[in-house]
Amino acid sequence: MQRTNEKTKISFEWDEKDDTTDKNSIISSSHSTVKNNQKKKIRKDKIEDERNWTEKSVNEMTDRDWRIFREDFDIVVKGGRVPPPLRSWDETTLLPLEIINAITDLKFKEPTAVQKQCIPIAMNGIDLVGLAETGSGKTASYIIPMCCQIAKLPRMNDEIAKDGPYGLILVPTRELAEQIEREATKYARQFEFRVQAIIGGVSIEKQSRLIRGGCEILVATPGRLIDCLNNSIVVLNQCHFIVLDEADKMIEMNFEKDVNTILENMPTHIQRQTMLFSATMPPEVENIAMKYLKKRVTVAVGEVGRAVERIEQEVMWIKHENAKRDKLLELLYDADPPVIVFCNLKKEVDAIAKFVSNAGFRSTSIHGNKSQEARNSALEAFKSGKFDVIVATDVLGRGIDISGVTLVVNYSLPKTISAYTHRIGRTGRAGRTGRAVSFLTKDDTEIMYDLKKMLESTKNTVPEELAQHPSAAQKPDKKKSDQPIGGGQESEE
Repeated sequence: MQRTNEKTKISFEWDEKDDTTDKNSIISSSHSTVKNNQKKKIRKDKIEDERNWTEKSVNEMTDRDWRIFREDFDIVVKGGRVPPPLRSWDETTLLPLEIINAITDLKFKEPTAVQKQCIPIAMNGIDLVGLAETGSGKTASYIIPMCCQIAKLPRMNDEIAKDGPYGLILVPTRELAEQIEREATKYARQFEFRVQAIIGGVSIEKQSRLIRGGCEILVATPGRLIDCLNNSIVVLNQCHFIVLDEADKMIEMNFEKDVNTILENMPTHIQRQTMLFSATMPPEVENIAMKYLKKRVTVAVGEVGRAVERIEQEVMWIKHENAKRDKLLELLYDADPPVIVFCNLKKEVDAIAKFVSNAGFRSTSIHGNKSQEARNSALEAFKSGKFDVIVATDVLGRGIDISGVTLVVNYSLPKTISAYTHRIGRTGRAGRTGRAVSFLTKDDTEIMYDLKKMLESTKNTVPEELAQHPSAAQKPDKKKSDQPIGGGQESEE
């Protein structure tokens, strides 16, 4: 800092008795008015600052208001400055008329928490990791921005279609692929875009014919997509947008190698946006995010990897198989439909479905050995209310949206807490309360530690047998398994 030369410093000093401003009434009055107005403005600003964000317009929102807004909706953002969230569909100028029309048709009143923050980020072309519980509205969080961004690209025609789709959505199961195809179409048709799913269990020749005419958005399971790439049925020369949905499920189903193969072979000559959505963040998913997402932003909504607080979880210690069946019937007699019963083994699904049906309940079943047509038929019949109970493997454990499920029963517990979380996530969806009952046996040692921790953290009762079991005292060594979730028998690709 430069110091002032004392010899050249000019001093402006006077005695207070020389101040004559108060002698001039005009000056004095004006000075007093200005001071009073400034005080009023300060008081007014202070009052406005203390208003809740709900009392303000979007333009009045301050950084503090947005921080409180995110806290109110349990949204955590990491990765630098990001656009503010959506408060409502009505207030935003971010979305084109086509999307607003789709939202109106679908009668969506308010964006969900994950949609509030993820949509503005994705609309800005930022690579994104979205972490949220099941049933939180993740699908629209990437479909809406993808459609908006694709609308800026050249209109798809026969010549352009030869280089493949503009957007790719990778999912772990056939059922989820078909569900997302339907959901995406609700938005895409407003732009006259085509959405096509390619999945296992359907003739590759038939799917080849369907995608021959081109599509803007392709939904695929990893294994079937690699088959199509290897046979030159699909090319990805102009894929600008990639979404990995249910990324942790893809890892659990041993698709990590396939996912890496697909991402490594994406063209490098175009700018691409990558989004990853998951309910948990195991190391394998984190590695994919670090490797393929550039300058990513992470949005976490709720308590990632935990069952939501609104689901009542009850774990029952069961000593033998007959006790399981007796307890299942008790639960079904007391429950209002619809009810989902999860088993690990396909043969167990068939046996329990028959047992439940013989007990007088309208029941159906679904697992990987059934044809795609049979699976779809059973699922739609259950959704429509034709059946009150569906018995299923983990093919129904994630992503599939079935409204109003009052009870989930884990007839046999899965091996991982992630699979457990998503099974019970079939109930308590869209803000409703739900109930999940799990039958625990001496053979369920792999999940005991994590299950006990989850019950404690969600303030649910821990049965004495679980609390005192040696396997619940220490987390087991994590060994990489060659088998998928749910006991190792169910690869649903």
